[in-house]
Amino acid sequence: MTAVDYSKLFRLDARTVVVIGGGSGIGRESAQALAAHGAHVVVADLKIEGADETVQLIAEAGGSAESFQLNVLDDAEVEAAAERFGTASALVFTAATNVRKRMEDYTLDEFDRVVNLNMRSSFQLIRHFGKRFAANGGGSIIGFASIRAQVVEPGQGVYAATKAGLVQLAKTAAAEFGPQGVRVNVVAPGVVETPLTAQIKANPEWYDAYAKKSAFGRWSRPEELAGAVVYLASDASSFVTGSTLMVDGGWTAIDGRFTPPAS
Repeated sequence: MTAVDYSKLFRLDARTVVVIGGGSGIGRESAQALAAHGAHVVVADLKIEGADETVQLIAEAGGSAESFQLNVLDDAEVEAAAERFGTASALVFTAATNVRKRMEDYTLDEFDRVVNLNMRSSFQLIRHFGKRFAANGGGSIIGFASIRAQVVEPGQGVYAATKAGLVQLAKTAAAEFGPQGVRVNVVAPGVVETPLTAQIKANPEWYDAYAKKSAFGRWSRPEELAGAVVYLASDASSFVTGSTLMVDGGWTAIDGRFTPPAS
């Protein structure tokens, strides 16, 4: 048996990783972390200016990256991107949106907007990149779900449904592409300080209630998701597929917000 060099378990040297949504937030931090571990990162985003800024940050740190404009709602663009970058070793996608409304108040236009970005585009990315990775001997696909795939609250119905759907898509893709060496997993954050949660952060009572739900008494920061991405993109997770990696500060593990007396 060949000895494993564990010092290189998380290294991504000579590999290309595509990060969709890499122009800001969790995607930007993930892109920087992947580059720091040796990957050449394709920073893809609808807003090319944000992608360019991420590339600049990576370059300033001595890493390798390129920017790429991509609209994940355009099927032809997604298929072309998969063809162009199909020899990459990993795909990471973070793009999502939310409309916080109770179901009775939702419009079908709002429903379509959330489902199309969160669910339909995920389906397209997974199947097109999965097919290309499979043809090239394997790869890792990493999507971003949420605690809302498991636990919900009023006003989160459609968003939660799309994230639960992504979890099941990942499991199915893991089964279908696994024989060709393709791994498919999702990261499930708790509440992260990103533009998507700005509405909550602006309300002190709401913000504090969410902070108390974490075992650490605070929200997570985007950079705290980057380690999970590096792990799932690297050989450190070579036998991990069809899984949901919770990075939620204990949100889904802890029962309630009250600490009872021990005796």
